[in-house]
Amino acid sequence: MERKSYDTVTEAMADLRKLGYTIDFSILSEKECLICHQTATALSPDDFEIDDFYRFEGETDPGDQMIVYAITSKNKKIKGIVVNAYGIYADNAPSAIVKKLNTLPY
Repeated sequence: MERKSYDTVTEAMADLRKLGYTIDFSILSEKECLICHQTATALSPDDFEIDDFYRFEGETDPGDQMIVYAITSKNKKIKGIVVNAYGIYADNAPSAIVKKLNTLPY
């Protein structure tokens, strides 16, 4: 199966939502987890799998370098999206959650 490609972060997120990735997660490095502030759902690095990811190059601004992750909780009840910067603006903190997200083949 051919891997989809997207022109923008917004386009990738819209398509992932159609595929059931409806929860918006943020990285909470201090607690080493992903958090959904709307539902108060927290996932530790051992609680989720990365199903797919899409990397966006900042054509004119290095601050636009982003990765969109499609994640599923291990109990398969939660599917969500994590957006994170990479490159010079990446969160390179030595946390387990950032380490897991950074283990993808770039």
